[in-house]
Amino acid sequence: MKPFGYLRARTTDEAVSAMTRHPGAVFLGGGTNLIDLMKLGVATPDLLVDVRGLPLDQVADTSDGGLRIGATVRNSDLAAHHAVRTRYPALSQALLSGASGQLRNTATTGGNLLQRTRCPYFQDVSKPCNKRVPGTGCPAREGTHRDLAVIGHSEACVATHPSDMAVALSALDATVQLYGPDGERSVPVTDFHRLPGDTPDRDTVIRPGELITEVLLPPRPEGTVSVYRKARDRASYAFALASVAAVVTARDGRIEHAALAFGGLAHRPWRARAAEEVLRGAATTDDTFTRAVDAELAAARPLRDNAFKVELARSLAVDALAALTARN
Repeated sequence: MKPFGYLRARTTDEAVSAMTRHPGAVFLGGGTNLIDLMKLGVATPDLLVDVRGLPLDQVADTSDGGLRIGATVRNSDLAAHHAVRTRYPALSQALLSGASGQLRNTATTGGNLLQRTRCPYFQDVSKPCNKRVPGTGCPAREGTHRDLAVIGHSEACVATHPSDMAVALSALDATVQLYGPDGERSVPVTDFHRLPGDTPDRDTVIRPGELITEVLLPPRPEGTVSVYRKARDRASYAFALASVAAVVTARDGRIEHAALAFGGLAHRPWRARAAEEVLRGAATTDDTFTRAVDAELAAARPLRDNAFKVELARSLAVDALAALTARN
């Protein structure tokens, strides 16, 4: 392992300043992804800036009825929080479907958003990978890609984002709060992660030196329900082959509001805007749900060995929407 320095930041300003002074520095939260990548030689930081001691570990109500989630809140604590379980159940379900209990006890909200892909070529430094070394190629396109992207990918990269939590946050219209050398700014979760294009090495829109400080969830309209569904190769400790987070407000057999996001299909959590357009104002029937999901997945471009993910995502989404509207 390459030698590296370590700094335990006492304030957010100290953390951001350290990142600015050391271009090779990275923030350290739970380390559940970063440390693995360092062991593999994929990540080689010069300095780890530990942010676990910063006062960013609280979950609190906002004045408008939403929720404020600190960047260092542990995944286990967030999943178990009463406000999350009762008002945003899709988020709790997504968190509990990810990793193991031991990892959830360590992983943080900010770190979860920033985790890197589990593409085997990205994790193997003996193989070329545009995400790891731009311009070297994407062998996954013709190689092992069963678990990789079917929508939104490019010639440069077919990797998928592994987070369950981020998929739920996307459907819930969450916002990421950032603090960096230029001050504070807010980015919707739906815009936080990037599609690969010609620069797959850039996973997010985060700027150099910026620190995630919190995630904001907006208030939910009365009658809103949500769910997270995930399909994987084994019952636990596996990343999604496909997943879906659905948020619905329905009354008198019609959909007033619908938000849908897919996981396991793309380089980022995939917000299903085309499906939402079909759902809005429509009757809560299986035909509506199928038409909506098909409108979204028509853009899918599966590779040789992963077309099954499209049908898997379709089934998950239609079942989730039917379950959410069964009582309306």
